[in-house]
Amino acid sequence: MDAIILQILNGLDKGSAYALIALGLTLIFGTLGVVNFAHGALFMIGAFCAVTLSKILNLSFETVDETKLDFLGNPAKIKTPYVESWFGPEVGATIIDWAVPLAILFSIPIMIAIGFIMERGLIKHFYKRPHADQILVTFGLAIVLQEIIKYFYGANPIPTGAPEVFKGSYDFGVLLGFDPNAIIYPYWRLVYFGFSALIIGGVFAFLQFTTFGMVVRAGMADRETVGLLGINIDKRFTIMFGIAAAVAGLAGVMYAPINSPNYHMGMDFLVLSFVVVVVGGMGSLPGAVLAGFLLGILESFASMNEVKSLIPGIDQIIIYLVAIIILLTRPRGLMGRKGVMED
Repeated sequence: MDAIILQILNGLDKGSAYALIALGLTLIFGTLGVVNFAHGALFMIGAFCAVTLSKILNLSFETVDETKLDFLGNPAKIKTPYVESWFGPEVGATIIDWAVPLAILFSIPIMIAIGFIMERGLIKHFYKRPHADQILVTFGLAIVLQEIIKYFYGANPIPTGAPEVFKGSYDFGVLLGFDPNAIIYPYWRLVYFGFSALIIGGVFAFLQFTTFGMVVRAGMADRETVGLLGINIDKRFTIMFGIAAAVAGLAGVMYAPINSPNYHMGMDFLVLSFVVVVVGGMGSLPGAVLAGFLLGILESFASMNEVKSLIPGIDQIIIYLVAIIILLTRPRGLMGRKGVMED
C-alpha cells in the first residue's frame, strides 16, 4: 500500500508539469488555432529565469581580510555578495536562498514579453496556414531558442537549489498511519504540486469569472460572431498567448530545483505534453489538465521495478501506448469537442 501511495505522489508530481505545459498549449490552440511546438522552449526559458536570477543575486565583490591567511600565507580574499552588503548578511543570505520563489516575479514580465514578441513577430503570419507549416516553423523556433540558451549557459545542467526550509523530505508514513520512513517524499515536490494546482485554478477562475475570460471563451467557441459584436478578439487572443507563455515559464521556474535546467529540457517535456494535449482533447482545457495528471500517474506506476520486470521498457512507452488506444477509440480525445481531430 505504501508503494502505491508513493507512486501516486510521484505521478502527481510529473502530472503537474505535464498539466501546466499542456494547459498553455491548449490555451494557444483553443484561441489562435496554432499548434505551438515552441511551447516547450518557453518552459525551458522559465527554468533559466530561475538560474539567471540566482546568478544575479550571487554577484559578489572581493575584499581582503588581513586577519585571515590563505594556504600560501597571503591575506585571504573574501567574496561578499552585493545583496548581503546592501541588506545585511542575514537578509541578503535569505534573499539568495529564496532565489527560485523570487524568480516567479522576475519571470512573469519576461515570459509575457517573449510571448507577445513570438505571437506578433512570427506566429501571427501562420494563422491561416496548415498545421504542418505551424509545427515546422514553431519547431524551428524552439531549436533556435534552445541553441541560444546553450550558447549563453553551456551544455551542462545547472543545479539550482530550493530554499533551505524546503530541503529534505516529509514523512507521509506517520501521517497516514504507516511505519515511520515508509513513505518519504521531498518537500519541494509537494510545493510544486501545490503551486501547479494554484496556477491551474487561477487560470480556470480567470476564464470563468472575469469579463475578459468570458469573452475569450466565447471567442474560442465562435470567433466570428464575437468579432461581429465589435470586440477586438484578436487583441485578447494575443494577451492570452502572453498568459500561456507565462504559465509555461512559471512551470519551468518552479521545476528548476527538481530537474537541473539544461538547454534540451524543453524538448524533453514538449513531446510528452503534446501527447497529453491530444489525449485530453485539442482545445479542451479541462481535458489537458485531466490527461496530464492521468498520464503522469500511469507513467509513475509503469516505472515500478515490479512492472518493468513483467514488461521491460513499459515505462518508456506507456504514455504513447495509452494515447494510441484512446485515439483509436475516441479520436477527439477524452474531453475534446466534436469534430476536432476527427477528420
